[in-house]
Amino acid sequence: MEPIKTHERKVANIRDEAAYQPYDPTGKSETGTSFMQLNPHARRDVGFYIYRMEPGSHSMPHKHGGAEEFLMVEGELIDNDGTVYKPGDVIWLASGTEHTSHTETGCIVAVYAEAAEEPPSSPL
Repeated sequence: MEPIKTHERKVANIRDEAAYQPYDPTGKSETGTSFMQLNPHARRDVGFYIYRMEPGSHSMPHKHGGAEEFLMVEGELIDNDGTVYKPGDVIWLASGTEHTSHTETGCIVAVYAEAAEEPPSSPL
């Protein structure tokens, strides 16, 4: 078996600020959110990525283009219906689910998304 080549592996740490990029680079829809996606061939928001929210931040309202699963790594995340997710919770949201989330404490979430997010059908 051949050793793994440098271009075939990326390693990052969830505590490394330099590994994240702003989720909304314009700052128009979301502030205080960032993500880390290591696969250079994956579409943004599709596949596996780490999503980070600073205390007091919120996601923009969106609709899931495919199912989404996520693991709460740290902090708390609160959905617009009041559901609170805590560290260790594993969550599945069906394709077509519409929501927005916020955090008072800040949080780190490991996400797997089947498809990109879309604008919601109606205001939340």
